[in-house]
Amino acid sequence: MITFLIRAAIFLGSAAVGLLVATWLLSGFSVSASGFVTAVVIFAIAQSVLSPFIAKVAKRHAPAFLGGIGLVSTFVALLIASIFGGLTITGVSTWITGTVLVWLVTALATLLLPFLFVRKKVQEKRA
Repeated sequence: MITFLIRAAIFLGSAAVGLLVATWLLSGFSVSASGFVTAVVIFAIAQSVLSPFIAKVAKRHAPAFLGGIGLVSTFVALLIASIFGGLTITGVSTWITGTVLVWLVTALATLLLPFLFVRKKVQEKRA
């Protein structure tokens, strides 16, 4: 249960970082202050549910797309978050760039955030 909670926190954190970076770097990508938490939660849940589903469908019907599952699920999760959350994305180029940017940042954050937590715990035990 603790492992699940840690993974959920890391996933939510990486989603938050991804959406913030896209908001800071892309002019047509914005998250309202009041809808930020909602957008992050909706995006994270949609991403975690959609990734395995899209992978299964792609494996069965279009195996060539298996490498792009993360990008497809990120795009669909952003679409869902923009419908139900406080996320606004305008323009085709912003949708494309935002999808790639959020996918890249969330992937890197998912890899790096656990190391930060582990390093902090090691430092606490040494002290």
